[in-house]
Amino acid sequence: MQSLLELRHLKTLAAIHDTGSVTRAAERLHLTQSALSHQLRLLEEHYGVPLLTRKGSTLAFTPAGDKLVALAQTVLPQVATAERDVARLREGEAGTLRIAVECHTCFDWLMPAMDLFRERWPEVELDIVSGFHADPVGLMLEGRADLAVVSELELDPRVSHQPLFVSEMVALVARDHPLADKPYLEASDFAGETLITYPVPDDMLDLIRKVLRPAGINPPRRTTELTVAMLQLVASKRGIAALPRWSVQNYLDRGYIAARPVTATGLTTELYAAIPAERAELAYLQEFVSIVRDVSLTALPGISLLEA
Repeated sequence: MQSLLELRHLKTLAAIHDTGSVTRAAERLHLTQSALSHQLRLLEEHYGVPLLTRKGSTLAFTPAGDKLVALAQTVLPQVATAERDVARLREGEAGTLRIAVECHTCFDWLMPAMDLFRERWPEVELDIVSGFHADPVGLMLEGRADLAVVSELELDPRVSHQPLFVSEMVALVARDHPLADKPYLEASDFAGETLITYPVPDDMLDLIRKVLRPAGINPPRRTTELTVAMLQLVASKRGIAALPRWSVQNYLDRGYIAARPVTATGLTTELYAAIPAERAELAYLQEFVSIVRDVSLTALPGISLLEA
């Protein structure tokens, strides 16, 4: 039997195994779901056996599928290691990756991504630039950071933007708050409430920039550096807040607070990795962005990947 198997097929099978979903696997690989399903059909026709089975909402590999997944788990790391070794020969052994962030919730996904990156690139000096930064791109352009995590694109030819992910922003209220009975919150619902936020400029808050300011709503504020303190204030009816759903899902699952969509069409926030344009093609920077996307898609509920 002539082999049909290619690296792209192994990547497809590994992505399905890791995410447990054809939809999420397609998103991780930047494919349409139909293109990924077509790959699976070709493999099943070639080998003459099904590779996946579905029982209700559960997706599982058949014994034949398990064999190919095991092959993928052996081969793909070896290919990735060889490609990193070639990149080291081309670009040099060492480098720096100092990360500046403008979002208080970034650390939930940033730390696991950094741990995985250290395993793959132990010779790269990896660090987070201390503290929260209102202008991380400016810090990067001054040479004090190598990558900035930002929520808006900078129209600057010196900066290359690598898309990370998009997530839903939700309004957070106490479980017995009157607003908890609404299917979603409109701008006017915030008018009579104290808005609890991180201590950042209004232009960095999607709720204010995209929803409240256009509606002429400017509620009183209360700020805190800590997410858990913000949620405690919400739970005790000291005000309401808006955060990415993934950052508060554990509290929602425990019924600590309630979440409602913001506007009938919803409110989303995007995150990008900003890299100096002259360094954007460095292999270790590209792999860090790829790791962030993969870790986030696997670990964070309710996100989708941004396309370039």
